[in-house]
Amino acid sequence: MDVAEAIVARRSVRGFLDREVDPALLKELAVRAARAATGGNIQPWHVDIVHGDSMARLKAIMAGKIERRETETPGYDIYPREMDDRYRQRTFAIGEEMYGRLGIPREDKKARAIWFARNFQFFGAPAAYFVTVDRRMGPPQWSDLGMYLQNLMLLAVEHGLATCPQECWAVYPKTVEAFLDVPDERMLFCGVAIGYEDADDPANLTRSARAPEEEWLRVLA
Repeated sequence: MDVAEAIVARRSVRGFLDREVDPALLKELAVRAARAATGGNIQPWHVDIVHGDSMARLKAIMAGKIERRETETPGYDIYPREMDDRYRQRTFAIGEEMYGRLGIPREDKKARAIWFARNFQFFGAPAAYFVTVDRRMGPPQWSDLGMYLQNLMLLAVEHGLATCPQECWAVYPKTVEAFLDVPDERMLFCGVAIGYEDADDPANLTRSARAPEEEWLRVLA
């Protein structure tokens, strides 16, 4: 598989098979992804791999929190507080497509909430990465995290694995940071579920659209 093929194949998968991923491969992907571009060679990413018994414990913790409807102060705004309609429409459209494939109408708020809670079970994935960053880092270093994550996800595709980057974990920063026992000076950015795709899960039939290039691309001669 070449890079162009991996880019096309990569997508957020929300249904995984009950099949373990070799821990050695999980580590290999994390290490290889660290060749990502990084301004000034800062390399601001810190990565924890969770699988096996640790994954089972975290899933149990989160199941309890969801059942008790416990909330926390989010670590950051996942979406801008003020967002132009064209961006808002993109978010709305992908949500409607996915819930449509799942057969959950917009007015069934309870069913949507129950399904959304699957985020915190990693959609059944057997393993996950968590990325944390020093709280003193700024937007340029956060962009470095994105480049690291893209490397990680493309490498996963190469090895026949599926991923789902999950910024939703930022709404439970205290829980995750305590579970991972990260130092106080670091904060959680996101999680990434990883495993083998369940091709029969209707959620995985969703394909996000991309805006036409005329909306965002200029070529200056």
